[in-house]
Amino acid sequence: MSLLPLEEIPGPLPVSTAGPDATPTAPAPVPFRLPRLPSAARLATRILTLLPLLLIAVWAAVDWRAMYDGTARLASADPWWLLAAFFFTCLGWGTAALVRQGAVPERLPTGLLIASQFAAGAANHALPASIGAHAVTLRFLQGRGIPLARATASLALYSLVRPIAKTIVLIAFLIAFPEMLRSGQLVPRGWSLVLAFGGLGVAFGTAGLLLAVVPPLRRPVLRCFRTALTDVRQLHTMPSRILALWGGAAAAPVLQATVIFSVGASLGMPLSWPQVVLAFLAASTAVGAVPAPGGIGPVDAATVFTMVAFGAPMDLATASVIGYRVLTVWVPLLPGALMLSALVHRKVL
Repeated sequence: MSLLPLEEIPGPLPVSTAGPDATPTAPAPVPFRLPRLPSAARLATRILTLLPLLLIAVWAAVDWRAMYDGTARLASADPWWLLAAFFFTCLGWGTAALVRQGAVPERLPTGLLIASQFAAGAANHALPASIGAHAVTLRFLQGRGIPLARATASLALYSLVRPIAKTIVLIAFLIAFPEMLRSGQLVPRGWSLVLAFGGLGVAFGTAGLLLAVVPPLRRPVLRCFRTALTDVRQLHTMPSRILALWGGAAAAPVLQATVIFSVGASLGMPLSWPQVVLAFLAASTAVGAVPAPGGIGPVDAATVFTMVAFGAPMDLATASVIGYRVLTVWVPLLPGALMLSALVHRKVL
């Protein structure tokens, strides 16, 4: 008789299925797994989040002299006039959002629209011909459920309305202030006119040649053109969209010129507000088509030239334009890049 407490055994012992001569098997080794790599979408989001800050660093290294000179000039300027210039700069972002809203029939969320245009300003100053701003706006419109063809058509309408409205405002200023027109100094002559019309001819000729030679390009362009015509007809039956589109496009260059005037007034520049507005309108209309980032460079030089033609000292005109660029480019550039990164991170863009 065994003295072991067999009744306390919880259950039957496991039965081995191996034979008596089987050798004990070692436990299966745990397979080695590589650390999980982020997906392509997540990696692309991280790169896009950091890309605006990288562009700022590169631009600051290239254009640091202009930033330093403009900041040094603004340090001795009248702070109240600079505050007014900053106020008109902020109104410019709202005006850009107003024009974007006027280019689409759908109602866009106001807060996100203004935030996207603030972020688009940072992208616009990093790439030429407004490519950066258009890319940000295109992603924003697609995120709001607008199809690609209609979003692209709204960008085309936006790009078409702005120069037309600027030209109308320029003609209105010339009619209202005819005594300020100095045709011998401000109207281009000779080779300047040849280059201007030659550039337009080359642009239209290249576009027509591409459509004729590349058949796969013809169909999407024609589809976008038909969509644009449909949206234009629909938009111009809505008074609120007409006012937003054309009113905002007409107010945008006037606000930009008012920023230059406020900066110039803070430095003691003797020009009046109509003179500065007319100088900026003439300069941006003449060389605004040059594909420079945010119009920096050609528009600046032409604006300084026209203000000097109206009687402003060269140093004050140059300092006013540099101060204008500091307020409209350098001051909002880092916040705009951070806003762009935040919108990309939250998948608004």
